[in-house]
Amino acid sequence: MRVLETVSLDKRYARVHALRDFTLALDGGAVGLLGPNGAGKSTLVKILLGLVPPTSGRAEIFGLDVHRFRLHVRQQVGYLPENESYIPGLDAVTYVYLAGRLVGMPHVDAMQRTHVVCNYVGLGEERYRPVETYSTGMKQKVKFAQALVHHPKLLLLDEPTSGLDPRGREEMLALIRDVSHGKGIHVILSSHILHDVEAVCDRVVLMDDGALVRQGTLAELTAGESAGYEVRVRGDQDAFVRALAARACTSRATIDGALIIEYTNGTVGTDPILRAAVESGAQIRHLAKRRSSLESVFQSILAGARNGGGGP
Repeated sequence: MRVLETVSLDKRYARVHALRDFTLALDGGAVGLLGPNGAGKSTLVKILLGLVPPTSGRAEIFGLDVHRFRLHVRQQVGYLPENESYIPGLDAVTYVYLAGRLVGMPHVDAMQRTHVVCNYVGLGEERYRPVETYSTGMKQKVKFAQALVHHPKLLLLDEPTSGLDPRGREEMLALIRDVSHGKGIHVILSSHILHDVEAVCDRVVLMDDGALVRQGTLAELTAGESAGYEVRVRGDQDAFVRALAARACTSRATIDGALIIEYTNGTVGTDPILRAAVESGAQIRHLAKRRSSLESVFQSILAGARNGGGGP
């Protein structure tokens, strides 16, 4: 039985076509759900949780229609929302216990599991303090605990590292790795942070403009991807780029001002880059070989899809 399956899923709001003929089948594991803002990720998650109905098509989790069997689905799915969802005045124990009771757990089981999962995520005596007094990292841990309290088979995690400092991010990623690879819980991680997906996921589903663009394992998606070189120059960068183009080199700027340079004619080595720098009068301040990464694949596939080429 598939963990998740959607067939021709479509969702229209008054002015937005959020999902377009979205068909997907997943057998489980740790899956990263990627896409830019407005790609349809949040709409897909809401449909999978039974919170909003699709305009057409169907979605199933463990063979159950998510709209017809909402309670049954929620009993098997844990959900960590991106936004704060705590109830003012409740401590973590009460909050997590309530999440268990809402999906039908008996009182004793819900209370026992509450303390088990609070220990698991690293909440000590803080569990008896009101959640609104917590740091961002502690609030994320509480949300993770309530998602786990009822023994789910599948976790839907929406931006679980949002707002965390580096230490908090690594702690959260360690928890996700452990539940997905150590405890046999399937995970769908919706995130815009590609590093997080690379760190914990085996497969990637890429969405854009409400449609499925590409899916596959990380190895499949990065296979054959030209990583190129990362270069930083001082001087006339435009002249440097023109000199690169004359030598069959493509270049694109990163958000922090570096240039990613790739060859289009099978050339290897740095000679064309160095010659372009000499010709343009640019001074190279940094030159390094890039490893193939999910970021480069992500950008390449999206660019190809938007140009009608479907990516590499």
